[in-house]
Amino acid sequence: MSILVVEDLVKHYTVRRGWFGGAAETVRAVDGVSFVIDSGECLGIVGESGSGKTTLTRAILGLERPTAGRIVFEGEDIHALSPKALRAQRARIQMVFQDPHASLNPRMSVRDIVAEPMEVHRDVLGLSGRQMTDRVAELLELVRMERGHLTRYPHEFSGGQRQRIGIARALACNPRLVVLDEPTSALDVSVQAQVLALLIGLQDQLGLTFLFISHDLAVVRYICHRAALIYRGKLVEDGPVDQIFDAPRTDYAKTLLAAMPDPDPGKSPFWGPAAQGKIQPDSEKGAP
Repeated sequence: MSILVVEDLVKHYTVRRGWFGGAAETVRAVDGVSFVIDSGECLGIVGESGSGKTTLTRAILGLERPTAGRIVFEGEDIHALSPKALRAQRARIQMVFQDPHASLNPRMSVRDIVAEPMEVHRDVLGLSGRQMTDRVAELLELVRMERGHLTRYPHEFSGGQRQRIGIARALACNPRLVVLDEPTSALDVSVQAQVLALLIGLQDQLGLTFLFISHDLAVVRYICHRAALIYRGKLVEDGPVDQIFDAPRTDYAKTLLAAMPDPDPGKSPFWGPAAQGKIQPDSEKGAP
């Protein structure tokens, strides 16, 4: 069953050039993008900087009104809803941000950070203050943190722990769709693996649906079921990750895959056989 349907989405911006209102120029940030996400699926949106990923995400979250096209979430056109209905629906679509440091208020405790969405949607969830605290404690354990962290502040945690807090906050309102905006790009490689494993476990355990925004093809192949490649606002390829990686159809997909670093150090131009005779140890250069 489809949970999110994006139909011919278009978002254009008019930009004026020059200090004195020169000729206007149209920026085609998103230009006719269509895709579907099924319940329980993880779809990866892949594209370079400026490809339209952020504008697409903002439109799905209801933060940008499209120039044309529709975004249908659980049978409802997001941008045809009244402000009250849109506010209620936002409890079902939550987001994990890219930078776990910037996305957490340094003046708020972990309890207040994770409980904030429940406060905003109190009329939908109907939880008392005590119930919210209990729910926050449950969420912290769900993301493999301790109940004792409730009263601590963001600066007391590592980057990976802060991102776990961000994930707990995103789950606070029992969402149906979680948008993940490059959630591991600001983390060390070893911590990335831990967070990705956590997300996969949560998806299986809670039946979540993910929209995973990334420029890292290796991460997309690891966590996503399908991938959609965007270039200059257009969807150029969409399909199962194995198809995209093993049998890409478009030149853009082939170019992206060719740019991926090879995990085999033996093929590196710096450390593998190709480097023999080209790079010498410092001792052979006469270094002390």
